[in-house]
Amino acid sequence: MQFRDPASALARYAALVGTGHDEMLARDGSVRPHYRPLIDALGTMAEGERDARFRSARQYLSEAGVFHRVYGDASEVERDWPLSQPPLVLDPAAWQSLSDGLVERADFLERLLADLYGQRRLITEGTLPGPILGQNPEFLRPVADQGLSGEPLIRFIAMDLGRGPDGRWWVLGDRTQAPSGAGFALENRVATAKAFPELTRDMNVERLAGFFQRFRDSLYRLAGPDASRIGLLTPGPHNDTYYEQAYLARYLGLLLLEGGDLVVHGDRVDVRTVDGTRAINVLWRRLDADFCDPLELFSGSRIGTPGLLRAVRAGTLAMVNAPGSGILESRALMAFQEPLAEALIGRRLALPTVATWWCGQEAERAHVAAHRDRLQLADAFPPSATTGDAGPAFDTGDSGSRLVAEGFRLVGQEIARLSTAPAFVDGVLEPRPVTLRVFLARDEDGWHVMPGGFARIADSRDARVVSMQKGGRSTDVWIPSETPASPVTLLGSGDRFLRRLPGALPARAADNLYWLGRYAERCEVATRLLRLYAARAGEGQRLAEVEASVATLLSGLGVSIPPADPATGLLMLARQAASTASRIRDRFSPDGWRSLNEIVELIEQAIADDDRDIVALTSQILTRLSGFTGLVRENMYQFTGWRFMQCGRRIERGQMSALIAATLMRDAPPEGALEALLEFTDSRVTYRRRYSVDLSQETVVDLTLLDPLNPRSLAFQVNDLEARLVELPGVKSGETPDMLFRRVARLKVRLETAVAAEVDTPFLERVAGDLGLLSDLIGRRYLMAGPATPTDGGGPE
Repeated sequence: MQFRDPASALARYAALVGTGHDEMLARDGSVRPHYRPLIDALGTMAEGERDARFRSARQYLSEAGVFHRVYGDASEVERDWPLSQPPLVLDPAAWQSLSDGLVERADFLERLLADLYGQRRLITEGTLPGPILGQNPEFLRPVADQGLSGEPLIRFIAMDLGRGPDGRWWVLGDRTQAPSGAGFALENRVATAKAFPELTRDMNVERLAGFFQRFRDSLYRLAGPDASRIGLLTPGPHNDTYYEQAYLARYLGLLLLEGGDLVVHGDRVDVRTVDGTRAINVLWRRLDADFCDPLELFSGSRIGTPGLLRAVRAGTLAMVNAPGSGILESRALMAFQEPLAEALIGRRLALPTVATWWCGQEAERAHVAAHRDRLQLADAFPPSATTGDAGPAFDTGDSGSRLVAEGFRLVGQEIARLSTAPAFVDGVLEPRPVTLRVFLARDEDGWHVMPGGFARIADSRDARVVSMQKGGRSTDVWIPSETPASPVTLLGSGDRFLRRLPGALPARAADNLYWLGRYAERCEVATRLLRLYAARAGEGQRLAEVEASVATLLSGLGVSIPPADPATGLLMLARQAASTASRIRDRFSPDGWRSLNEIVELIEQAIADDDRDIVALTSQILTRLSGFTGLVRENMYQFTGWRFMQCGRRIERGQMSALIAATLMRDAPPEGALEALLEFTDSRVTYRRRYSVDLSQETVVDLTLLDPLNPRSLAFQVNDLEARLVELPGVKSGETPDMLFRRVARLKVRLETAVAAEVDTPFLERVAGDLGLLSDLIGRRYLMAGPATPTDGGGPE
């Protein structure tokens, strides 16, 4: 039954709820007051209007490129972000009480961690058995005394919550290692606001920006006067929540850094940039502590920075959260939560955990005491000890996820069932099990709760599939208010605005931008060559020497010719460009990244189609590549990063043009070679306008290779390359130029002073070699990747 009949739809919904707790309906089947505005609005909407609103939310997520990956997915396919509608609405009065309990728990966790990495009185006084600490792989001995400094060791944490049949909230697990999901919560809010703009306003839904503003300000205070010395440390683009990490870095104005971006000098951590090294003072850590420092922790880590813990111990680097904070996620601590809370804050915690519910019962105390060794050693340490928090909806074997996966069963005894929340399933409103991840951040005034969170909705009425690993979905969380929400912006206020240039560009980001330019251009070169070949074959022409040369050039780029499938080679090149763009989402336009992915999808669809037209396919690819180029030219901020991308494009186009011309015109140009060169350089119309219809080698060479006004000519590529190079960091007018600038200046002069008659195969091969050398010199001076030739698959790995 569709929701257009609200009364019958709610009656059906109530029947499905049964005897459990539902977030929307009370026990008597009435809609809870805080849900009433949303349900009334949905009930008055025509089905078409409601679907259109939901589509607008999905369209935003698609255009923003929000995605996630599934563990064990060898293809590493980026899955569309699954947003469930409607949002989860929580009673504001109950939320305030819950927030108080969350702050209390955060304070308890902070004190517990400070003791475990400080004086360890809980161990010496016998409140906590020594093996809980000593045998836990999450206790990091290289920083065993970091709590003695008095500085908070945790500043941004999350807690997973579930509500039982009596409506009481339970803590399923603490996320203190590197909690994720806050960025996805932000994106859920933006998407849902697209669907219900008037409802978020009329219901005075609490905004999230204020929470992030306070957190960002606390990071700024940690960093000192230079706010550019703050970074978000990511495991890299293959991490399942990399999108969120890039999004938060961009949203908060932080450097997105990988372990390879950092280098330790003495007790100081620096960032490798294209303008030398720059000190970094604060890192928001989003990778597991074990992988941070291969020198002192997991030696097999390839994503960490050797010596990082030395800077932490010296106090020159503040890390959020501190390495070793993952010990708070251990299940063993839950069995001792009550005595620990009594010792640290003088009372029991208001928010219970599932484990303490069982362990804390009076009838079970003796049983627990008799089996503490088993609890602390056999069951205590989660399998996630070295994999950490995998994301807002990705089970990692922690206590909360295990209990959810087993329907809240512990040692065979069912103690609770997840509450349900409304979700539209094929146009029908149905109750689905729900869990809630909440986020807390600490500043000098204490802990603050984000007014909302990240909710997970099961894809069926089985609580075991609440995880997005198993098909679950996410939804926005609304906290209504009696007063209008105050507008909050993360832009600075109060000070006079001054336009400033962006900070130094990390070498890794420059490396990826440079190779993005090369890979996108390489894909275009191959597409143009394939179109040239296919058009001649389609005209029934005898495949003579020119076509054989084009086939050889395509083979060098990894593209086969019929009867083999040429689309597979184009797909490899398109994926190469799209993958590189995905590595720099914090610095690259979502529109540009999406246009590259559309090319990948276009070719994949062509491969699935047995009866395809290669000429039509290549034309469609070139149209989309032109759109990508236009986006880069018109929309991208034209500073250091853009300049490196342009350098990559110019070197790739120039080198390939020189090699193609040298191949086509080797010795005496064969029949059709001049037409092929005009076609490849897209210069046929210009030639006819400037010269006679008849072709001559001199005029074709002059237009396609030497004319500085032709954007496809060799001369144009070199001239623009020199213009971009002199704008890069470290270049000072009047100083003696180094090898890079001497080489490009000589190449520019060679092309400026050349005449068409002397442009032969050796001349062109020398130009191609010079451009390859320039690429090597750029890499050595600015980038992180080693030298690579255009066809060897070089570049970032």
